[in-house]
Amino acid sequence: MGIIGSIAIAIVGVAVLLLLALEVQYRRRPGNKLELTAGNWQLEVYEPRRYLLVGELEFRNLTQRLEIMVPEIWVEVKLLSADSVKGITTSTQVIPRYKGANPRADGYWEGHIVKRDVSPIEIQVEIQGADLSALKVAWIQINYLTYGPQGRFPKVRHVIVPLTFPLPEESKNWRPATNADVLPIRTHLLTHLDNPVEVVQRYVLPNAQPGDVVTIGETPLAIMQGRFRHAADVKPGWVARRLCYLFLPTSSLATACGLQTLIDIVGPGRVLTAFLVGAIAKVFGKPGVFYQLAGEQARLIDDVTGTIPPYDQFIVLGPDKPQAVVDQIKRETGLSAAIVDVNDLQAVKILASSPDITPAFLKQALIKNPAGNADEQTPVVLIRPVKSAVS
Repeated sequence: MGIIGSIAIAIVGVAVLLLLALEVQYRRRPGNKLELTAGNWQLEVYEPRRYLLVGELEFRNLTQRLEIMVPEIWVEVKLLSADSVKGITTSTQVIPRYKGANPRADGYWEGHIVKRDVSPIEIQVEIQGADLSALKVAWIQINYLTYGPQGRFPKVRHVIVPLTFPLPEESKNWRPATNADVLPIRTHLLTHLDNPVEVVQRYVLPNAQPGDVVTIGETPLAIMQGRFRHAADVKPGWVARRLCYLFLPTSSLATACGLQTLIDIVGPGRVLTAFLVGAIAKVFGKPGVFYQLAGEQARLIDDVTGTIPPYDQFIVLGPDKPQAVVDQIKRETGLSAAIVDVNDLQAVKILASSPDITPAFLKQALIKNPAGNADEQTPVVLIRPVKSAVS
């Protein structure tokens, strides 16, 4: 091989190394890493024929040095009601509130660069109609485009705002259970705007007495923590698309998006390893190994259609730090508490509980699933022990 050939090989080698270095740095880049918070929302006007919802949200640039632009933003609203929504109209307005903003009278959104500082915005949703009393929920979809190193990338922030609020005294249907009486507590549709302690204070304490126990479903708690994703926001990868076919059809991991949600939490390596080891264990007559290795979230994820509207359009994760929630409820309300996963098949799973409650007592009280699995909207159950059943 001559000098020219050696030089050519060296050039090719350097080019390959440069290309590999370029690929590595590209994969380490955050791209259009921009977040729009769910924000704080208030019903500023709550009249029989007119509601005005006002939300205060923020664009946050999660990169360290890159500038991400928001060239477009628009809002869509879906109303959920106990009656027809014919004749009910909605109008929306997006108002920039960041420093130097100049809101336009025509409502046009001027393209904005989000740098290191947060960029607050205000969203107004006006609802009008002859009678709004049957409205239950406003599902607000905030569509926006991010423009940056990743290109032009569409995103959606989903916000669900309740419009109907039952009174605590409406929950009065006590039912007998083993060693206890149970009261399903009706609430408004719980959202990320809610705090579990405040829900207990608002709906449970007026019906409670010392010694009672309050339980909250794991899915409602996860929703209050904002742990839900629209399926359109989930991008299934190689592992999810192939392994999902190998789960039972009734599993929340039997779809590519459902399984990808778990992968996004624990990583593809752990899921793939758990599946392979679990498959081998099942051959030797030991089921359930996959869920032991894949982690608690593998059992708790609810896929699309797994809960009541509008969350039936979302993938709901399991709750975060349920024991801390239980401890906070006990500390701030005085009631012993538990976070539970209950279904109509007489399966009661206890995720967390106050130390003075025995698992046997909870399972006996909840075995008939008093909260229900349909649209009862009773995510909280009050348990009143009989004959010192807790001890």
